[in-house]
Amino acid sequence: MSQHVAVLKGGWSSEREVSLVSGTKCAEALRQEGYKVTEIDADGDIAATLMAVKPDVAFNALHGRWGEDGCVQGLLEILRIPYTHSGVCASSLAMNKPQAKRLFKEAGIACPEGMVVDRRSLRDRHPMPPPYVVKPMNEGSSVGVFIIRETDNTPSPQFAAEDWPYGDLLLVERYIPGRELTVAVMGERSLAVTEIVPWTKFYDYEAKYAEGGSRHIIPAEIGPEIYQQALQMAQEAHQALGCRGVSRADFRYDDGAAPGAGLYLLEINTQPGMTPTSLVPEQAAHLGVSFGALCRWLVEDASCAR
Repeated sequence: MSQHVAVLKGGWSSEREVSLVSGTKCAEALRQEGYKVTEIDADGDIAATLMAVKPDVAFNALHGRWGEDGCVQGLLEILRIPYTHSGVCASSLAMNKPQAKRLFKEAGIACPEGMVVDRRSLRDRHPMPPPYVVKPMNEGSSVGVFIIRETDNTPSPQFAAEDWPYGDLLLVERYIPGRELTVAVMGERSLAVTEIVPWTKFYDYEAKYAEGGSRHIIPAEIGPEIYQQALQMAQEAHQALGCRGVSRADFRYDDGAAPGAGLYLLEINTQPGMTPTSLVPEQAAHLGVSFGALCRWLVEDASCAR
């Protein structure tokens, strides 16, 4: 196999360390699959580096802003280098949580009720009756996400702090009690439903990436109707944003709701993690797709302007 693959990893977002692990693991797998691989720690000179390396394909293992929000995708389009995962538009929409929610709503996909607020307005009043969730508009991996509970007299003062790093506008959503579910989509196929049981208070950054930070139950031990509903909703969300390659849809399931109800889409991730504790490789393996085969499929699926 003669294809030369540049694995883009690292970058300068808040998810840099996770991306370094994802990229290294993917590069190792692609070498074992027979590809020539060059690992690139993305920085401000990424365009010049790519022009010097001259890869046939870029494997995008970047997470977070700049690598996941359409910026690197746009650069790769300009350089005419086919790349893995979603294109410019889908990547940008998925990272802009309020815009993505609007499209999901138009597609008939249930999401928690929410609103966009200025962070300074959270200093001394609740924007909705607690419990609710506060999250940045365009971060991933639960970075900057907080649950405000009924026992909190006011939102946390940290949202109004001068050193708050996640922008002035925040997304506030109704908290959905119950269980954390996730579904990977690979091309036109939803893979499986996993229930995530974190050891922390909620599925935060530590629970996602620390070894033993959470327990994954695959297949999720939920009723067959909800299981199929989650598979279908994930595929519909993938299509609603125009995603390609692999994506991962995250859900909350209120198992105290009426039968057939209580499933809510939180967001879709167009650059899901590829670390040893990541969910997409785990679901692929559950269906007999090895990690190497998954990485090879992503390279074969790579393209521009889709």
